[in-house]
Amino acid sequence: MSQHDIRSAVRPDPDQPMVDIANYVADYTIDSKEAYDTARYMLLDSLACSMLAMKFPDCVKHLGPLVPGATMAGGARVPGTNFELDPVQAAYNIGVQVRWLDFNDTWLAAEWGHPSDNLGAILAVADYLSRKAEREGGTPLTVRDVLGYAIKAHEIQGCYALKNSFNRVGMDHVILVRLASTAVATQMLGGGKDEIINAVSHSWIDNGVLRTYRHAPNTGPRKSWAAGDACRRAVTHALNAVKGCVGYPSALSAKTWGFYDIAFNGKPFEFERPFGSYVMENVLFKISFPAEFHAQTAVECAMKLHAEVSAKLDKVARIVIETQEAGVRIIDKTGPLANYADRDHCIQYMVAVPLIFGRLTASDYADAVAADPRIDALRAKMEVKENPQFTTDYFDPDKRYIGNSLQVFFTDGTATEKVSIDYPIGHRKRRAEGIPVLLQKFEAALAEHLPANSVERILAASRDTHTLDAMPIQDFIGLFSL
Repeated sequence: MSQHDIRSAVRPDPDQPMVDIANYVADYTIDSKEAYDTARYMLLDSLACSMLAMKFPDCVKHLGPLVPGATMAGGARVPGTNFELDPVQAAYNIGVQVRWLDFNDTWLAAEWGHPSDNLGAILAVADYLSRKAEREGGTPLTVRDVLGYAIKAHEIQGCYALKNSFNRVGMDHVILVRLASTAVATQMLGGGKDEIINAVSHSWIDNGVLRTYRHAPNTGPRKSWAAGDACRRAVTHALNAVKGCVGYPSALSAKTWGFYDIAFNGKPFEFERPFGSYVMENVLFKISFPAEFHAQTAVECAMKLHAEVSAKLDKVARIVIETQEAGVRIIDKTGPLANYADRDHCIQYMVAVPLIFGRLTASDYADAVAADPRIDALRAKMEVKENPQFTTDYFDPDKRYIGNSLQVFFTDGTATEKVSIDYPIGHRKRRAEGIPVLLQKFEAALAEHLPANSVERILAASRDTHTLDAMPIQDFIGLFSL
């Protein structure tokens, strides 16, 4: 009888995509120096984002135990705080910190996302396991171990995103954070291939959260804690799997009741390449601006035109922004912007601020800055349209560009040059230029939140790659504790 015959109670073999994830997580050896080097910078960059987020009360209120007082002595620690929590809630906390400002790394393809979101689960589980091992005379995980898990989580999330558009069926990209984190956390907790398959099946059965909170007229701050929620759910699935909870082998392909039929228009997943280390090697860093990534080069264009435009804002007639198809679909917004989350996903807002002020920081999305009437005045004069070449280059696997162009026209008939930038400073092709800026971001973020002696110890540890890689992860996380 067919695997898809809903009358049969015969349990089928596991769906191949779940098997492929289990084989990759359990068996694949990462041998790419570039992947490990990039992962090291990713870890520092993500912790920088976490420390910067601590300045924002709306972020901080999410941190700590879910129920007041439900802490766990010797549990997983939350960087930049004194919280010790169970690894499930710690995963939520760290995931919230990393993602809050929309300033961590990015992956753009058919689906979008932020692969370093997975650090919420990875760091929480690693710190919990390593502190436990330290107490019990076992062997803690090292920073390099954590980098290896991160490379695999990036790869799973990113390879699924290359050809499979969850946003087109209304689901948020954090479905892939939950998937990747579930797989690697299960192995970290001692699970083998069977347990990874079981845990991943539960992740798919969860289905996906809606993108409602990312789009007008409902844009709101859930987008800043959705990844933390996915990390929390992932660690729950991993813990259940290693306890022996059964999985569901045709969670994807089951006729009528599986993910494909319920949520993906009956279509199986497509894959461009096998799992390796491609995603970490090509990941995009948000280095200069906390802005939705499709607009990063548009912000760079605006910074180039600031000096020319800011002196004659009252003479601006119109502004033309050319972007990729995805940029038009996600961040082209007109009308009133209700909150921070609305503004950091509006390409017009993200261009107007640097044209006026010559900067774009997290604080520029706050109500106080948004009240400046010049911002909406410029937004009203903007036209956003797709540049087909930018879209083509966006999907080219050898380019992965995120191009934008900007030109400002004045009432006297003159215009600025048309400034075009194919790929931002965080792109792989600009690593030599970008990494020093990333390290400046890291150091500045530490200094804004941590005591000076802690900053000195963290910087000393991070300067030497061999020392950092060999450091037990609980010692490294401990440097960020208050």
